[in-house]
Amino acid sequence: MGVIYGLRIAVFYVLLSLSAFIWCTIGLLVAPFLSFPARYRFINVYWCRFAVGLAKHLIGLDYRVTGAEHIPSQRCVILSKHQSTWETFFLSAYFQPLSQVLKKELLRVPFFGWAMAMLKPIAINRENPKQALKQLATQGADRLQQNCWVLIFPEGTRIPTGQIGKFSRGGASLAANAGLPVLPIAHNAGMFWPKAGWGKKPGVIDVVIGPAMYIEGEGPRAIAELNQRAFEWIAQTQFEIGALDAQNLADIKAQATK
Repeated sequence: MGVIYGLRIAVFYVLLSLSAFIWCTIGLLVAPFLSFPARYRFINVYWCRFAVGLAKHLIGLDYRVTGAEHIPSQRCVILSKHQSTWETFFLSAYFQPLSQVLKKELLRVPFFGWAMAMLKPIAINRENPKQALKQLATQGADRLQQNCWVLIFPEGTRIPTGQIGKFSRGGASLAANAGLPVLPIAHNAGMFWPKAGWGKKPGVIDVVIGPAMYIEGEGPRAIAELNQRAFEWIAQTQFEIGALDAQNLADIKAQATK
């Protein structure tokens, strides 16, 4: 990474932080007087679009989307690969309004967290998995009934590029109980915006939206099968866009045949 590009990254972070402070402050004053869809657009969509655009024009981080034709007309549960911060910006603006599953500590961040709390997130305690699953089931069902997309990163945390983590069944269970599909999404953002450090790399992020997947059958076994189907599709697509090692994919396929 050259000195000039390093300076561009530094400027990017300064502008991103400053914009978050200014926009969230304005949002806290204006949002209480707006309907939820308008509030979501005002606080989240416009700023997330700004963040994605800033990354594009300042550090050369562009993107392309394939599979948009797979998006169902009815809002449902999104299961996305998690590698970086970029996809949280992009998905929050691309699908709206959207309720995101996140760790509750984020809501304590001054200004940013306070503004996020106004967007109906599902803020869970990662240290209590059983309580988190119950909360996802109840609040997730409520958000879907309110015609919100529900975004879940089933790995639970950011996983470095080249790898894929085990998928929690919470998203598949939520979709199945609501009679709705899961919408799998793969991407390679981690190749350009890594999990660790502040370094970036210019390039084009591939975002691939898969076919909506419905449960086939009933009960826990059918939910597990739906979750596995989404996992395998994302793993295969991650490999195709260069974001999953061949050995990891081979291990996944071998495990699926057992």
